[in-house]
Order: sequence, then C-alpha cells, then structure tokens
Amino acid sequence: MAHFTVEYTHNIEQDADLPRLFADAHRLLADTGVFPVAGLRSRAHRLETWRVADGAGDYAFVHATFRMGHGRDAATRRRVAEALFALIKAHFAALQSRRLLALSFELTELDPEMSFKHNNIHQRFAS
Repeated sequence: MAHFTVEYTHNIEQDADLPRLFADAHRLLADTGVFPVAGLRSRAHRLETWRVADGAGDYAFVHATFRMGHGRDAATRRRVAEALFALIKAHFAALQSRRLLALSFELTELDPEMSFKHNNIHQRFAS
C-alpha cells in the first residue's frame, strides 16, 4: 500500500507534467525495494477554488502526500520521504524559477487496524 497524491492549483496544469512526475515517483519507490510495484498508486487533484497568501499575486501551489502501509521503521520512512520530496523539488524546479510556487509534502503511515484493502493486481506481479 503506497499512495502518492498531488493537489495542484489549476493555473500550473499546462506546465506541471504530472504523468512524468508519477512515472518518476513509481520508479523511485520501486527502486527503494520497500514497496511492491503492484501496490503503487498515484493520482492528482486539480484545484479550481483556492487562495494563497494575500490573493494579490499569480500564486500557485503543489501539496503532495504519500500514504504508506504500517510497519516500516522511522529511518526507512525518513529516507523515502526525503527522496520523494527531492524528486518533487527537482520536478518543479524550472517552473518555480519562473513563477511564485509553493511546494509541500507530507508522508503518513496508515493505521494497520483501520486500513482495508481488496486487490487482485498483486497476483499479476507474483510470478
């Protein structure tokens, strides 16, 4: 269970290249050896209604979250979080150099007793 979600303001949609970000994130996560490829999910939420700071500028933001299943130690969680945030910053570096853009990221670990799954995708990768 590894879900990467990106919320972004609609005014950067043309420059965000989220399919590439997701492909790079999946490659990075798979290469850690921590997450099975079959459990990786990414999605984006385009924000139409939002406000940043005083609302006077052509501001934009990206807030990403990574939710992972329970059981990895703190050092592993930190390593994954730092790697993903570095990827996010690199991905948006050119855009951030041209406009006002806030980037934020949060990693959370799911409660093992309140996280439910039903999935047949793992079977494809089992062999």
